Amino acid sequence: MTDTIFALATPPGRGAIAVIRLSGPAVEATLASLGGHRLKPRMASVRNLTHQGATIDQALVLRFVAPHSYTGEDSAELHLHGGRAVVEAASRALIALGVRPAEPGEFTRRAFQNGRMDLAQAEAVADLIDAETTAQAKQALGQLDGRLSETYAGFRRDLLHALALVEAEIDFPDEEVPDNLARTAGPVLDRLIEDLRRAIDTGRRGERVRDGYRIVLIGETNAGKSSLFNALIAREAAIVTPIAGTTRDVLDAELVIGGYAVTLSDTAGLRESDDPVEAEGVRRARARAEQADLRLWVRAPGDPAGTAADYVRPGDLIVATKSDLGDHDFGDDGLSVSTTTGQGLAALHDWIASRLARDLAGSDFPAVTRERHRLRLSEALAAVETGRVALDIAPEMAGDDLRRAAEALARVTGAIGVEDILGQVFSTFCIGK
Repeated sequence: MTDTIFALATPPGRGAIAVIRLSGPAVEATLASLGGHRLKPRMASVRNLTHQGATIDQALVLRFVAPHSYTGEDSAELHLHGGRAVVEAASRALIALGVRPAEPGEFTRRAFQNGRMDLAQAEAVADLIDAETTAQAKQALGQLDGRLSETYAGFRRDLLHALALVEAEIDFPDEEVPDNLARTAGPVLDRLIEDLRRAIDTGRRGERVRDGYRIVLIGETNAGKSSLFNALIAREAAIVTPIAGTTRDVLDAELVIGGYAVTLSDTAGLRESDDPVEAEGVRRARARAEQADLRLWVRAPGDPAGTAADYVRPGDLIVATKSDLGDHDFGDDGLSVSTTTGQGLAALHDWIASRLARDLAGSDFPAVTRERHRLRLSEALAAVETGRVALDIAPEMAGDDLRRAAEALARVTGAIGVEDILGQVFSTFCIGK
């Protein structure tokens, strides 16, 4: 990394302030060329920035000396007035001085490669930038603080401890080592297997916090699904008519309930139909119901259970609609609502919020947030389980399995074998980060 990069770190367009970040070995020389002389590290200074005799702006300039910067390199920030002409003039001057525009995620990639953070923490930076709810921000901050990486490192330490016990017996058979030393690794591996299983189980929770909890409205035609959908998202997104089969496709909306991101889906009424368009809508409704984290079974007065009952799972909720038109006889397992009068909507909202808190609230273990992590943990678990079986049969066979497990865990944080996944991870970043 011999080149110096720059990028706009604030949103493009008109604004009060625009911040341009620089990183690389030529930062100090570049600042001097622009008029940023005698800058004390980590102290803001006002400078008149110029290039080839033309004034760019009167800016606030900060300089950071390696390794005490975000990237671990010499870095700087130019706090300019936020007019587009000012930003363009500064960018042209930097390019003329040999500083190139950064690629997406290049600042954070350099921070990783310079040891300022591991790969799991780098991913947390992207999650924090994208966070739209308090739960998403909290989860990303916990990962950025290194708690997830510390947990993975703890798993790997246990593995290496068990591996040391196994290899001590194999490599030093003539030395004075305790008999059956390798088998003393058994309890260590048993605990580790349980920890890895628990970690994998949190993956669904972490991914749902990050990507959104999926709630699907299902029911027969004219049950009031679209009216309820509009009421929950507080806008007229779905078409509502008295005609059965109005909804022909899945309609999604993003919203926040109780601090958690939710994807709410309205679906076609579940019934048999000779209309190929409606039949496709019903097929999509069934598929979406199968994939949902929670199904709200929407039923109107007098509705039979119908085919919607086949898609209800334990923990799902019956929502009895049109309560202003008549009594419901669906037992005590549901909530009654009326989208016309608003009766019951607040209670339904509170019920969903409680369900989200139950399913997604944090535990002692930092939640796995990405499929990449979950796949590596699953790979490690399979290898440890195989090694545990081998340990009781032929300890010398367990060593290879435990080494494979340790390597799988190290790949999560980027300790080894990182080159094949760097592009995948950092391509999702915004430019300037």
